[in-house]
Amino acid sequence: MSKRVAISPEEAADRLAVRELIEVYAHCADRRDAKGQMALFTADTHFVVYMDAKDPKPSQELHSREALAPVFDNLNQYAATMHFVGQSTIFSVGGDRATGEAYCIAHQLTVGDEKRRMMVAYLRYLDTFAKIDGAWSFAVPPLCRLAGGA
Repeated sequence: MSKRVAISPEEAADRLAVRELIEVYAHCADRRDAKGQMALFTADTHFVVYMDAKDPKPSQELHSREALAPVFDNLNQYAATMHFVGQSTIFSVGGDRATGEAYCIAHQLTVGDEKRRMMVAYLRYLDTFAKIDGAWSFAVPPLCRLAGGA
């Protein structure tokens, strides 16, 4: 049995706010709200994607909030998506910084030539968060590792 640790009301509020930030990210993705997604990141964000979780070299690396636009706009190629956020663990919260990990299963539907195809991606996000003017954002460096697809 694990030992429970008491946390302050402020830390509990910060942990909840970070969890809600993760959920808003998925919500914006499924509604093709690229501007909304971009607004969840700090201006100097460093977004790194690993399409092959076993390869130490990133598949994609972006160095600003504005650079995220084509990544988020890319979701428009799908007829529908559903990002199901599973467990998320906040590793640390201290002052205006936090770190965490979140798992997501992304279902992406493509329709063409009277055929429907579903792609499923299993995602793991390793994130750093920053609290700026009382609001939490994704900060340097969020990492996205794709565990596989079907």
